[in-house]
Amino acid sequence: MKPIAFQRLFCLAVFLLGTQSTHAQSQDSQENKIMEQNQIHTVIETNNAAVAAGDIEGVLATFEPDGVLVGEPGITAKGTPALREAFKQFIAINPKITITGHEIIQADDIAIHSSTWKMSGLAPDGSPIEQSGFSVVVLRKQPDGRWLMVIDNPFANHLLPKN
Repeated sequence: MKPIAFQRLFCLAVFLLGTQSTHAQSQDSQENKIMEQNQIHTVIETNNAAVAAGDIEGVLATFEPDGVLVGEPGITAKGTPALREAFKQFIAINPKITITGHEIIQADDIAIHSSTWKMSGLAPDGSPIEQSGFSVVVLRKQPDGRWLMVIDNPFANHLLPKN
C-alpha cells in the first residue's frame, strides 16, 4: 500500500472510531440526563404525596435546610422551622395536588422544575377549595447525589394578567 493511501485509510479509521466514541458518550450523557430528570421529578412528586398524607417531616425532607417556600405571592417561609409552620397550615386544608404538565431545565447541579398544577382541599368551614396555577421550583443536587428543593414558588403565575 502506498504511503498516501495508508495515511488516508488511517485518518478514515481514526475519524470513524472517534465518531463511534462520541456517539456512545452522547448516548451515556442522554441516559444520565433522563435519569437525573426522573430523580428531580420524583422529589416534586414525593413532596406532593407527603403533603397529601399530612406528613410534614416527609415534606421537609424534600427541602434544603434553608429552603424557601412562597406560601402566597409576596409571603415567604425560609428555613426548616418556618417551612414546618407553613406546611402545617397548608396540610390543615387536606390538599390534593395534581401536576398537569411539567418541564425540567438542568444546568449541572441546579435545576428548575416548572409545572402547571391543580389542587383541591377543604376550608375550615368544610367548603371545597379548588385552585390551579403555575409552579417554579429550584432544586440543587446535594453532595450525596440527592436533589433537594431550594425555592418552591407555586404561585409563579401571579404576575400574569387576569383574564
